Amino acid sequence: MKKSGAKHTVYLIVKVIVLLSFLTVVLFPFYWLFQTSFKTPRDIAQFPPTYLPNPFVWDNYATIFRMQNFGRYIMNSVSVSLVASFMCVLIGLLGSYVLARFDFKGKSKILMFYLITQMIPGFLGMAALYTMISKFGMMDKLTTLMILYTVMLIPYCTITLRGFFAQVPRALEEAAQIDGCNRVAALFRVILPVILPGVSATFMFSFVQCWNEVFSAIMYINRSSSYTIPVALNSLVLKYDVKWGELSAGAVISIVPSIGMFAFAQKYIASGLVNGAVKG
Repeated sequence: MKKSGAKHTVYLIVKVIVLLSFLTVVLFPFYWLFQTSFKTPRDIAQFPPTYLPNPFVWDNYATIFRMQNFGRYIMNSVSVSLVASFMCVLIGLLGSYVLARFDFKGKSKILMFYLITQMIPGFLGMAALYTMISKFGMMDKLTTLMILYTVMLIPYCTITLRGFFAQVPRALEEAAQIDGCNRVAALFRVILPVILPGVSATFMFSFVQCWNEVFSAIMYINRSSSYTIPVALNSLVLKYDVKWGELSAGAVISIVPSIGMFAFAQKYIASGLVNGAVKG
C-alpha cells in the first residue's frame, strides 16, 4: 500500500510539473506582449531584453488613442463582427434546420458543397472578388466586410448547427405542433432554447473569426476612418520601422473582447447544457 501511495504521489508531481511547463510555454508570449506594451522604445530595443518594464509607462496606450484614433477602430470592429456573426448564425440556423429535418433531392450534394468550401483557401478568389467589389464601388466600406464575413462563415455555421438539430428528438417538435405551433414557432419557441448552447458557441466562434480577420480587411479597406483593429495594427508595421510599443498595446486591447467573449460564453454554455438536458 505504501509503495502504491508513493507511486501515486510521484505521478501527481510529474503531472503537475508537465502541465505547469506546458502552461508556461503557452502563456509566455502573452506575458511578453503585455509587458512590452508598458515599455519605452529604448527599453524595447535594449539587448539583452528585460523581463519587466523599467520604468513602467502608459505612453503606448495613450499614443494609440490620441494619435491613431483607436477608439473608432474598436467601434468599427465591434459593428462588423456583431452584424456578420448575427447574420451568419441566423442564416445558418434556418439552413441547418432544413438540412436536419427535411429529406429532398440534392441534400447530400449541398452538404458536400459546404464541406468543400471549408477546404478551399480563401485567397484563391481574391483577384476576381477584388475586381468585382471595386467595380461595384464597395471599396473602403464596412458593409463590404459584413457581407464577406457573413458569406464566408455561413457554411461553417450551417454544418455546425445541423449537428445540434440532429440531436433534438422530432417528438419535441411534433408535440409543439400538436399544441398549435407551426414550424417557425416550434423552431424559435421550443427547439431553439434546447440548442441555445450550440447557437451560443457558434456565435462566439463567428465573432472571434470576424474580429481577428485581417487578410480581407487589408485588401478592401484603405481609408483610415474605416480601419478595423487588425488593419490598424498592420498599419503600425512601417517600411523601415515597427512601432513595437504601440503595436503591443493595441494587440493587448484587441485580445480583451475575445477573452471576455470566451469567459462569458463558457459559463453560459455550461448553464445552457444543463437546462437543455432537463428540457429534453
